[in-house]
Amino acid sequence: MAKDKSIFACTACGYETPRWVGRCPGCGAWNTLEEAIAASPAPASSAKASKQRPGTGAAALPITDIPEDESLRLSTGMDELDRVLGGGIVEGGLMLLGGDPGIGKSTLLIQVCAHLCRSGKRVLYVSGEESARQIKLRAARLGIHEPNLFVLAENAMDNVESRMQELSPDAMVVDSIQTMYRPELASAPGSVSQIRECTSLLLRLSKESGTAVFLVGHVTKEGAIAGPRMLEHMVDVVLYFEGDRQQEYRLLRAVKNRFGSVNELGVFQMTPTGMQVVENPSEQLLSHRAKGTSGSVVFCGLEGSRPLLCDVQALTAQSWYGTPRRTVEGADTGRVALLLAVLEKRAGLKTYNQDVYINVAGGLELSEPAADLALCVAVASSLKDQAVDPAIAVMGEIGLSGEIRAIPQCDRRVAECARLGFTKVVIPRENARRINKPEGVQILAVDTLMQVVAVLFG
Repeated sequence: MAKDKSIFACTACGYETPRWVGRCPGCGAWNTLEEAIAASPAPASSAKASKQRPGTGAAALPITDIPEDESLRLSTGMDELDRVLGGGIVEGGLMLLGGDPGIGKSTLLIQVCAHLCRSGKRVLYVSGEESARQIKLRAARLGIHEPNLFVLAENAMDNVESRMQELSPDAMVVDSIQTMYRPELASAPGSVSQIRECTSLLLRLSKESGTAVFLVGHVTKEGAIAGPRMLEHMVDVVLYFEGDRQQEYRLLRAVKNRFGSVNELGVFQMTPTGMQVVENPSEQLLSHRAKGTSGSVVFCGLEGSRPLLCDVQALTAQSWYGTPRRTVEGADTGRVALLLAVLEKRAGLKTYNQDVYINVAGGLELSEPAADLALCVAVASSLKDQAVDPAIAVMGEIGLSGEIRAIPQCDRRVAECARLGFTKVVIPRENARRINKPEGVQILAVDTLMQVVAVLFG
């Protein structure tokens, strides 16, 4: 009996090598090679017959002759999820949803399945991690009792394929792709080859039958979806479900979407009755804001096409260590260090002997440069121990010379501030020259960081 040969496959890109190396030759990642059993070669007589499926045999068409029929979209019953998907679920689309364990991926998808069933669709829920009884208990807890929702507890893809062909569902959920395996492959479930082959099979089935397929993916400790990166290239949509399990808010982002924009953000709230849509996130994020306290300022950011107001907080305290501490939550630490240097050099506010703590309330991540001015104003407010007027919102990018640079889509930001009752908005002067000022809002146009400090704190 021949001895099984082992290979080493990269979990990031799928590169295979007969021996272990510390750095993957394919993608350059470190410590990503894992040992796997090489698949046994097929008999020579059937090698060509089973190597690949035959092509479609379709003829090449001029692009002007291709029909422009729009893909049929199904509503998920959640406006936030429809927004992130670009308008709803596309017929025959393959979507990948990743997130930390316990974040609410399965809860969200089973609620989507229930809505599709109520609209007359047939849905198949395939679980490789839980039994059918466990899924039944979760559905009962959420008040889901739909006869069109079929549950299959199965890991083998050949059985999943046969059940899918029998039921011909309009939508299907596979939870999770890392637990699926193809029996003809010798490697274990979750390996690079198994994930690649199982996803390839589901891709073919979804395109041939028109069934929309949701794949649930585990994430690594770095936050990326476990498995080869080619998995993200194979699917049509890649969604990430983010948030702290200790908090009630969840953020859904699209990092790839062949059917819509990748800049949209969906906000959900975890409740005892399941995942609920947050229709007005700005009001929710500002509802617990402490007014009249130093170190707090309101900033209006953009998440895709949606303006979103948040509370930027800063706290400075006398440092008793040789190196002052810098703790940042919700913003880039390097960018905050740069802004503190500009604040000290251009505005004369000393932070070399101060511990600085930055926090963006609600668990948001501020990555756009327009948040620079809000971060500096929050630090200045804490240093001077003077509260910023609670009716003021601040936004603008700061250069190394202390100048305030223009920001994109300032009109939409100011309009959102006016809708939520803010009467004063600090913006760059370049934006103030061409903005449509809403009624009842005073525009404070500024040129430099020193001018901002003088206007707000005297």
